[in-house]
This record gives sequence, C-alpha cells and structure tokens, in this order.
Amino acid sequence: MHEKYYDDVTTFLGEWGPFQKLIMLLLCISVIPNGLSGLCIVFLAGTPPHHCLIPPNANISAEWRSYSIPLEEDDGVMRYSKCTRYKLDVITRLSDNGSVPGIDVNVTEIEQEVCKDGWEYDREMYASTIVTEWDLVCSDAWKVPMTTSMFFIGVLTGSFISGQLSDRFGRKIILFVTMGVQTLFTFFQIFSTSWFMFSALFFLVGMGQISNYVAAFVLGTEILSPNIRVIYSTVGVCLCFSTGYMMIPLMAFFIRDWRMLLIAIAVPGVFYFPLWRFIPESPRWLLSQGRVEEAEAILRGAAKKNRVTAPEVIFQTHQVENKLKKRNHHNICDLVKSSNIRWITVMLSCVWMVISIGYFALSLNTSNLYGDRFLNFFFSAAVEVPAYILAWPLFRSYPRRLCLFAMLFLGGVVLLLTQLIPKDLSSVSIALEMMGKFGVTVAFSIVYPYTAELYPTVLRNTAVCACSMASRLGSIAAPYFVYLGTYYKSLPYLLMGSFSVLGGLVSLMLPETYGMPLPETIDHMQTIQRCKKRQTSNDLSSESSPTENVSML
Repeated sequence: MHEKYYDDVTTFLGEWGPFQKLIMLLLCISVIPNGLSGLCIVFLAGTPPHHCLIPPNANISAEWRSYSIPLEEDDGVMRYSKCTRYKLDVITRLSDNGSVPGIDVNVTEIEQEVCKDGWEYDREMYASTIVTEWDLVCSDAWKVPMTTSMFFIGVLTGSFISGQLSDRFGRKIILFVTMGVQTLFTFFQIFSTSWFMFSALFFLVGMGQISNYVAAFVLGTEILSPNIRVIYSTVGVCLCFSTGYMMIPLMAFFIRDWRMLLIAIAVPGVFYFPLWRFIPESPRWLLSQGRVEEAEAILRGAAKKNRVTAPEVIFQTHQVENKLKKRNHHNICDLVKSSNIRWITVMLSCVWMVISIGYFALSLNTSNLYGDRFLNFFFSAAVEVPAYILAWPLFRSYPRRLCLFAMLFLGGVVLLLTQLIPKDLSSVSIALEMMGKFGVTVAFSIVYPYTAELYPTVLRNTAVCACSMASRLGSIAAPYFVYLGTYYKSLPYLLMGSFSVLGGLVSLMLPETYGMPLPETIDHMQTIQRCKKRQTSNDLSSESSPTENVSML
C-alpha cells in the first residue's frame, strides 16, 4: 500500500478541520520545552569575570592587597589575571616589612602561583552558575564545553535508541516517555552536588530532549495531510522551538541563580502529560504494523471531530493483506543495505553534521559577542523566526536540494566574511553572524522534512533519528569550535564557513522529492544520480547479453 493510497483514502477528513488543528497545536506545544533545555547551558554555565581570591584573613595591607593580582592584556584591555596571583607568602613578608609596591619593590618581578584559595567572581551578572559553584575555570575550564558535549552525547544516544523503539512500539508512547525523561532529570539536576553528577544528569536530559522532538515531528508528519504537513514541519514545530529558545534569556535575566533557573525550565514539561488522551497514535504506523482496526478507529474519531462522515470501509482488505504479506521488520541496518539508500544516508549524515556544527556553535557563541549577553542571545533566537517563516514558502514552492544548497552557501559565505570586519565595527560583525545563523537555521528547518520525505514509512523515524544522530557528532564538537576562539578568534568562523559551503555542495547530489508522494517501502525511494546511472548500465548490459551470446555462437 503506497503512501499516495493512504493520502487518497483519507481525503474525506479534509485538510484543516478541528482534528488537524488540535493535533498540530498539541504537538507544536510539546516542542517548547525542547527549546528551553537545548541551549540553557549558555546561562547555566556562564563564566563571569574572576580572579584569584586573596583570603580576607591574610595579614597584608590594603595597598599590597590591591597589587596582589598580576595584570594581563585581554583583547587590548588590561585586566586582573584569571588564573595566577603573586606568591602570597612573599606579599605577606613585604607587607610586614613596610615595603611600598612600585617604589621599594618592582611588583612584576615577584614570583607567581596558581589560585590556591579559589577564585573571586563578579556577581553583577550571575548570582551563581555551575562555574562559580564548582570553580570550572583555569585548569578546569575544559569542563564547561565538556558539560555541553555531555548533553549532546545524550542527544546522540537518544537519537540511536528512540528511533528504533518508535518504529517498533509507536510514536505516541515514545513521545510521552521521553518527555518524562527530559522533565524528570532536569528536576534532578537541581540537587547536583558535583560537576560530574550534573553532567551525568544532563546526559539523560539530552536523551529525552531529542527523542520526544523527533517523535513529535514524525507523528505530525504522518497524521497531517500533505499541505498541512509542510506548514507543520517547516514552521509550526520550528517556531515553537524558537519560542522556548527566546524564553531562555528572559528567564535568565530575572533568575540569576542556576538552580532556580532549572526549575523554571523544567516546569512547562509537567503540564504536557494530561494531554495524553488527546493525542492519537499515527494511523500510518498502525497500518505498517497490521493494526488496521485501530487505525480505522482513529480516523473515524477524527471524522467525528471534523463533522464529516467516514466511509463504511476505509481501507480495502486486499490492499492491507498485500501489505501484510510483504511486511518485514526493519532496523537501522537497512539504512545501508542497498547502494542507493547507503549513499543517501551517508550524504545526508554529512549535511546534518555540517548544519548542526554551524547552528549550535553560533548559538553557543553569543556569550562571546560584544554587547549585552542577554540581548545577543535573544537576537540569536529571534532571527530564527523569520528564518522559519521563509522556510515554509521555500519548501512549499521550490526544489528541496536547491533550497538547502542556497541557505548553506549563504550562511557559509557571510561567516567567512566576518573575519574581514575591523574590531571597531563590532555591530557589523554581529549582523553578519546573525545572517549566518539565519541561513543555517533555514537549512535546519528544511533538512528535517526533506529527510522524512526521502525515506519510507517503515524506516522514516529510524532514518530521521539516524541522521539526527549523525548531526550530534557535530553538536558534540560545536562547543570546542567556540573554545578555539580563545586561541585564534577567526578560526571558528573559518571552519564553520568552509564546512557550510561544502555541505551545500553535497546537498546538490541528493535526490529531489518536491512534488513526490511519501514512499511506503524502500523500493519506492527516489534514486540518486550515481545509482540511476549504475542501474541503467546494468539494465543495458542485461539487455545486450542475449545478443552477445548469439553472436558468440
């Protein structure tokens, strides 16, 4: 039973009735908590200005106390050293002797030492973060990007596990179970007593976050009609994600303590569980499992809500029986079984990885931009709204791969141009970075439904999760792209820009799905040009073989 058959059979429901409106609304709302938890680490792990702590009970004069921290140049400005101080025992001895710093003693010649008594943090921006809680600075600064990477390692793991579980046990149950995982372990993070405990729980939050996002995405794609499906996948889901994303700086501005901020982030997920009874399972998935009566019951309920009459027999028995005879269980290994699906999977994985690096590195980098951190973060989130709105007409009216190429190429070029902007024109460089984020975001919005269109129903959720899993390798690396900027400020932009342009070129080699029905089986998938040529060659060879054999005789 081809996907086109399903769309034709269910036309009696109409495209935009109360049933479709309710499903789209509820599934979109489920994505808001994902936007909250996805990038909150920017504020949870914010690193305020800091320097070595000089113990209050240290027996030194006020004058020597003010000279106890070395000055270092930081981006053209002299600031207190973040990781060293002058040896406290030497400072104490000089203070006791009555020596005057800068007159009797050349302070810069005094031997330095690490911050043995901890650090003193500027509390103007944050009351507390996990950085100030566990001193994740200097020799432990690597733990900050590692914390973010642990979240994305969880996302990687969730992508691998939940896709197969969803294809085996259903979209709905995985949606709610993984929503529970995300919400519950976010609450547990509040009680973390160490960085290791926080990161381990953040790993589990990441598992739940991507799993319920993909389950909601696929569930809506399979329930809604073709035209509404495009709006849902390119605008609805993405705008709700960006709504949660834009709420983060607002929450962080008013809640400066990291534990209280986690409570605010976790609470919205709690209110979603009572909606279980309003969200049905995917009828397409039920049919693929041979559960025809359950699929018809859902469609009859939808017809009742839309005030239309369902036909007495929705699915023809012989069509379903033929499907059941041919039905086999599929798993992630099927994504590399044939040459065609293998090449599609490899190229899509590369494109997803490039988009993920650009999107998350640019999002995490907002804390390093000039100006107000909260405003920069909000602008980075707000630029996604026009990006998602543009993605809808692009996806609706133009070939998928050309849209993907154009947006990745745009994002890559403006990021490469960023390094050419003088330091005194910071507003221009910020504008270019936001334009790069715009291009990458449009690409991210397009690649999800494009991937869903490329793969058949029997593998769709597994395929989307597998490609998402590949992209998480990019998101795991993204914090370290930002970290490279501490060594050479232009390096992150050079790498992100080059990868984005390369990803755009790779996307041109993928099959086109514009105007095509969703495939039901692997045999219905579109074929890439390389495999088409090989298949044509094999067909010609097989056709010419009898003639060659006759001539040989």
